[in-house]
Amino acid sequence: MARLELSNLHAEVAEGDEKILEGVNLEVESGEIHALMGPNGSGKSTTAKVIAGHPAYEVTEGEVLLHLEEDEFGDEVEIDEDQRTWNLLELEPNERAALGIFLGFQYPAEIDGVTMTNFLRTALNAKIEEREELFEGEEGDDEEEADEGFETSPMEGPADEGEVGVAEFQEILQEKMEALDMDERFAQRYLNAGFSGGEKKQNEVLQAAILEPSIAVLDEIDSGLDIDRLQDVSAGINALRDEQGTGILQITHYQRILDYVEPDHVHVMLDGQIAKSGDASLAAELEDKGYDWVREEVYGTA
Repeated sequence: MARLELSNLHAEVAEGDEKILEGVNLEVESGEIHALMGPNGSGKSTTAKVIAGHPAYEVTEGEVLLHLEEDEFGDEVEIDEDQRTWNLLELEPNERAALGIFLGFQYPAEIDGVTMTNFLRTALNAKIEEREELFEGEEGDDEEEADEGFETSPMEGPADEGEVGVAEFQEILQEKMEALDMDERFAQRYLNAGFSGGEKKQNEVLQAAILEPSIAVLDEIDSGLDIDRLQDVSAGINALRDEQGTGILQITHYQRILDYVEPDHVHVMLDGQIAKSGDASLAAELEDKGYDWVREEVYGTA
């Protein structure tokens, strides 16, 4: 069980003084699905990027804490009592990922020359290695790593390097792709190169399935999906929660994905704050009435 806690979170653009988040308070636990909705420019995507550690934003006030239970990572890592709460604002993005934070991008990057298989296995091994360093204090020889230059590169290095070898990873990948109803041939294609919008979003869910995060933040993963791909992606998100116990923070503009991925909690973001929260029925009300009624209810003006 893990719990992500945002407390009085304020953030602005790093190069400039544009304030975006104005005191966000939110908690997401393992096994829960939260939908974060709101009009354009309200701070939804900024919230996601701040959680992940995007350098374009500077946190000026508040906390982002990750609380872990002793058995969060099973037998892989022993979590001492003094290691069960982490201030994510003090950590690099790769360290946050190692602790179980995942960000699914709204616009996934295309990387020619790197197959999905190599990328995903490298990411999995890097997460395992980083997690061991965080909890056990094991640090490699930085000079040696710099000279070799391939330990975390998906394009170089011994084929079986890393905690998870090639053969073992192929079994993991095949299992996850079958669960997501993905064509196995995708695994040999270059990462997102030439993928349709729907294939890119499905690949984001596949990455989450491989990395098994405690908390997955999915930024408008439903945008640009046709109905068939929407159902596939939704099934993958439900599997993250039901089979892996992942907590989901799903950022969306639309009710339609919530018909397939029913949220436990719905939050409305306005002007950099969470203005209203409720159950799944709130999303249906927003679809019907828009956001002005929330603004009027909270602030007394539309």
